[in-house]
Amino acid sequence: MTTVDLPLLPLGRGTDLSAERGVECPGDLPAASDPELVARALAAKAALGDRVFVLGHHYQRDEVIQFADVTGDSFKLARDAAARPEAEYIVFCGVHFMAESADILTGPDQQVVLPDLAAGCSMADMARLRQVEDAWDAMTEAGVAGSVVPITYMNSSADIKAFCGRNGGAVCTSSNAEVALEWAFGQVPDAKVFFLPDQHLGRNTAVLKMGLTLDDCVVWDPHRPNGGLTVEQLRDAKMILWKGHCSVHGRFSPEVVDDLRATIPGVQILVHPECTHEVVLKADLVGSTEFIIKTIEAAPAGSSWAIGTELNLVKRLAAAHPDKRITFLDKTVCYCSTMNRIDLPHFVWAMESLVNGTVVNRIEVDPQTEHFASIALQRMLDLPGKSHKD
Repeated sequence: MTTVDLPLLPLGRGTDLSAERGVECPGDLPAASDPELVARALAAKAALGDRVFVLGHHYQRDEVIQFADVTGDSFKLARDAAARPEAEYIVFCGVHFMAESADILTGPDQQVVLPDLAAGCSMADMARLRQVEDAWDAMTEAGVAGSVVPITYMNSSADIKAFCGRNGGAVCTSSNAEVALEWAFGQVPDAKVFFLPDQHLGRNTAVLKMGLTLDDCVVWDPHRPNGGLTVEQLRDAKMILWKGHCSVHGRFSPEVVDDLRATIPGVQILVHPECTHEVVLKADLVGSTEFIIKTIEAAPAGSSWAIGTELNLVKRLAAAHPDKRITFLDKTVCYCSTMNRIDLPHFVWAMESLVNGTVVNRIEVDPQTEHFASIALQRMLDLPGKSHKD
């Protein structure tokens, strides 16, 4: 199969490629709306057959998700990939930390491809390993590190997962965060939890599920000396929350909730726990992406819903359930910009490159990081219960 080279920068040109790898490729490719791309994607997928397994995260564009062999949240997709050892190539239509997790969980002969290396996660990027190690050093100096158990959300880089693995901690998802915190608090006497990188998931779980108070939670700001905290605050805290957040879920406001309740009679507010505490307190239901999907699927015809999560998913749910009134919990467009970096041009380029024997944008986690990240992931898998979803 021969193709022309493809330029892949629909969000703008002139990028410094030395700083942002995988964004642009030489050549000429039609715009994402060009129907020729659909035919090319189908042809490449057919040519690869069982050699390729395409994963599509729920927040992906419709133009990409149509080619996914399976859809789901990040951990579900990584486990789906691990369950397909016959696939040479795992094309992950998601973001960087998800592809890393897939590389950790799949076999050494499988190669994970991220169609655009610029598809990152702003939340994951808010916790850098050096910053986290500095925080740990400060906790050691304060004399509390021995009672601190680190828990990182699935939405974190492989080296942060490895940090938790090295230091007696684990990974969690938004579905099993409560179980993970219960486990962590039982690991050592007078345990504290160092929760990375999403402060909102940590706070919402601790206060609304675990019975802790807001005063039990402090926020470590990596851009302030000693995290902006005193030694006394570190010693008194039960939850040390990293100052990170999701750029999408952090946008939803309690004022919009009030407005929607005033304008849509009987509307039910359904939000993800990455939303701020103030929004979660005003919601009727709070849960993971899979919980949101299942709730809408089970909802009666004629019911009204306002959903606080990524817009691609909300639009897809509205289209799939025309018998229900589904509203987006924001007044403005709120896509995940990094998820949207995976578009049809990048997908076609990655797939056609594989057909031609070239593996582009391979995601590889180094052996040491993989070892300790696997420990943290396994601790999550060993938690009681069977819910391991975002």
